[in-house]
Amino acid sequence: VAAAPYGGPIGRDGPCPPGNTSRKEKSPSARPLLEIYSASGLLLASMPWKSGQLVQLGWTASEDLLCIQEDGTVLIYNLFCEFKRHFSMGNEVLQNHVLEAKVFHTEYGTGVAILTGALRFSLATNIDDLKLRRMPEVPGLQKPPSCWAVLSQDRVTIVLLAVGQDLYLLDNTSCSVVTPPGMSPSAGAYLQMAVSFNYRCLALFTDTGYIWMGLATLKEKLCEFNSSIRAPPKQMVCQSPPAGAWSRQRAVVVAWDRQLMVAGNSKDGELRFVLDEDSYLVPELDGVRILSRSSHEFLHEIPEASQEIFKIASMAPGALLLEAQKEYEKESQKADEYLREIKDQKLLPEAVSQCIEAAGYEHEPDTQKSLLRAASFGKCFLDKFPPEAFVRMCQDLRVLNAIRDYQIGIPLTFTHRPAPQGCASEPPPCPPRLVLRRLYPLAIRICEYLRLSEVQGVSRILAHWACYKVQQKDKTDEEVAHAINQKLGDTPGISYSEIAARAYDCGRTELAIKLLEYEPRSGEQVPLLLKMKRSKLALSKAIESGDTDLVYTVVLHLKYELNRGSFFMTLQNQPVALSLYRQFCKHQERETLKDLYNQDDNHQELGNFHVHCSYSEKRIEGRVGALQNALDEYYKAKNEFAAKATEDQIKLLRLQRHLQEDFDKPYLDLSLHDTVSNLILDGHHKRAEQLYREFKIPDKRYWWLKINALATRGDWEEMEKFSKSRKSPIGYL
Repeated sequence: VAAAPYGGPIGRDGPCPPGNTSRKEKSPSARPLLEIYSASGLLLASMPWKSGQLVQLGWTASEDLLCIQEDGTVLIYNLFCEFKRHFSMGNEVLQNHVLEAKVFHTEYGTGVAILTGALRFSLATNIDDLKLRRMPEVPGLQKPPSCWAVLSQDRVTIVLLAVGQDLYLLDNTSCSVVTPPGMSPSAGAYLQMAVSFNYRCLALFTDTGYIWMGLATLKEKLCEFNSSIRAPPKQMVCQSPPAGAWSRQRAVVVAWDRQLMVAGNSKDGELRFVLDEDSYLVPELDGVRILSRSSHEFLHEIPEASQEIFKIASMAPGALLLEAQKEYEKESQKADEYLREIKDQKLLPEAVSQCIEAAGYEHEPDTQKSLLRAASFGKCFLDKFPPEAFVRMCQDLRVLNAIRDYQIGIPLTFTHRPAPQGCASEPPPCPPRLVLRRLYPLAIRICEYLRLSEVQGVSRILAHWACYKVQQKDKTDEEVAHAINQKLGDTPGISYSEIAARAYDCGRTELAIKLLEYEPRSGEQVPLLLKMKRSKLALSKAIESGDTDLVYTVVLHLKYELNRGSFFMTLQNQPVALSLYRQFCKHQERETLKDLYNQDDNHQELGNFHVHCSYSEKRIEGRVGALQNALDEYYKAKNEFAAKATEDQIKLLRLQRHLQEDFDKPYLDLSLHDTVSNLILDGHHKRAEQLYREFKIPDKRYWWLKINALATRGDWEEMEKFSKSRKSPIGYL
């Protein structure tokens, strides 16, 4: 048996159904049942156990059931016995098997500790971020320890174990022998140990019936007593009040077959109760739950406010105020007498506060109402009593009473009342726990009543409901998608893509696509469509969004998913994607760009491509070859101007190569004008004249080039000679 903390569900490895009893005895194929009950005893789910030998059950902080097997495999199920995942505690545990196991909770999350057949401890402090730790070996350990427990001190998880009369403490690196302070020398061998819910206190039980209780750090003894029962207890629970609580009392609850003993550091000594049937103890933050086949009880210390009000012949202000309110309802003048007595002592504010506080610790709605009526009655006679405490208490009690109902079965106490945020060391908020039980209407009503923000409250619940809805196989995809959209609409905080992802995980791809139609954010649609291998639809959605980064994401995904031909054909049908891919190829994949132009017979762009490539060639032959290819493409494109310009460039490159060889000066990559100017500057007038004629440079341009070059050179004689060679086309010289 294992019960989740904070009034959580109960899991047990039960026998096979009654009809199979005889068959179970005869056939090993008959399997036990794994059953999960609410805290009120309602069966939530059950399933035949078909896996390995179970050693231990436990619950995570998020109310998932952990099933620890003999081979070290841990299987995780939800509240409805639906498998979620599994993990292994390592090869060493697999080889040596699990002797004992414990599930514990720390600020890191839910952990698992294992004692193997080799008498070594292994543990994981957080099953959601699995990091296995092998604890040091205990020297001379020949048999399993009589008892052991997991402690959490200073954010470090350690193991305390008992072997006979010795206690050993295992941390990450060492094994040390420890002795509890003030332990009686005649105490005997340890049989049982228990750590409090908050890891602050430790209780030890020995074979002489002696019980020691102290701090878990083993630095201080709190109390000791003799139970006078030497039989090993079935269970022992150590109780320590939470930080900031009104109580400072610590107690130990010890259970035998038909007897329960409570002892602690209070003046009342010990209490003993008779158990009518086999019981199981569940430690809680503020008490102990006692489970049996027919009942579920909560054993806890009576709060101080309740004691003051309800003890016999109490004259506390809260008790007088409660009596005054009852007399007022009877229309008796005694109400005024009680009220005057409180007011004369100036204790009316204290009386109101006592009644409000006591109402929180009561489980019966009638008693709660009686106390709150008394508080409300007393407030009428106060001028400046702040109403926040009263209003908050009414809210808390309405929520607590709703979830304590036996059909819901979450018996939270006022100490466990819903917190804004849940973690391993405090109770999780109510709505998520109701969502895990698929009690969506109640969860929504609580969120609305507590006025939680829509994004944090109702929207999250509706999203969970939708994720559950897509798992229902009895309705068509159209019906489910329509029902979800009708319920969710445009509710803020709803992500249809998350619901669609859940539908896809359940094997309902078409439903996922239909749900994605309602998703307004393309950035959420496209990744899931790609995951579902609906790449063409993803491309259309990305283009519709206008987000170029999203389009590039899909295009590159398509490139690696499809073969080359199919990829290009897909882009042909999407001009925007094709254009963007061309831009990408211009910077990243030049050869792919050439293939795209070839496929489209785009000779003009192919010519431009070859011209661009020619400038990356270092050798002149390669450059001329690339330009020759460009020339052929321009002719095919019937672009005579580009063809003529390319032809002239080829001719110029060849001439520049000869000039460079003849004069041993760099002429390559100069423009035609610069080549002519440099030839004139160097005094090679005939070569300049040759270029002028071959490239048909206009007379005016050539004259300006020559006279500027001659002037720069200071060759006035050559300029005078040139000016007289023929009539100047540029006027007076």
